[in-house]
Amino acid sequence: MAKTKPGKKDLHSYTIKGTNKVVRAGDCVLMRPSDSDKPPYVARLEKIEADHRNNVKVRVRWYYRPEESMGGRRQFHGAKELFLSDHFDMQSAHTIEGKCTVHSFKNYTKLENVGAEDYFCRFEYKAATGAFTPDRVAVYCKCEMPYNPDDLMVQCEGCKDWFHPSCMGMTIEEAKRLDRFMCSNCSSDDDANRSLNAYPASPFIEAKVDSKRRKR
Repeated sequence: MAKTKPGKKDLHSYTIKGTNKVVRAGDCVLMRPSDSDKPPYVARLEKIEADHRNNVKVRVRWYYRPEESMGGRRQFHGAKELFLSDHFDMQSAHTIEGKCTVHSFKNYTKLENVGAEDYFCRFEYKAATGAFTPDRVAVYCKCEMPYNPDDLMVQCEGCKDWFHPSCMGMTIEEAKRLDRFMCSNCSSDDDANRSLNAYPASPFIEAKVDSKRRKR
């Protein structure tokens, strides 16, 4: 943590203006953008300090949305996905609008209900170079795309890989009615491999990264 400059003091917490919500270093916050048409920025508080006039400033580490990154938004990026960047700033605490939660990818996929203030992060992002950490990610389906938690997928009982219904020639409605699913590589020509009942789709899966496959 950076040292506080002379004439300034560290604060343990700050009450968001106009609310009773208290934030502390380590919390994630929503910050008011200069353009009112844009969604709020998301940042992680690193430090809170006040000067001799009691003006409160916060040191923040920005999260980037996919569309704010060099590569832009990709097909596999979730609607609530963020990248933790190496971009730090000092901002007036008055620009903080509210609190939010940035979950790990694993924890986000386990949420029963995703709220307006729920986000997730699975990559760190270098703003100057556009590089990501990790630089590889597991891929699924015959389209070999990383997992997007917003998309329904079905698991093959044979190979245990996960597939997008559209890549398997099914509608989402048909996939939701599946009791069992076998991909084309694992199934025989016997249509009995598929019966229309209920199938729990898209639970989080602990998948091994295939180092032979590059990140999309």
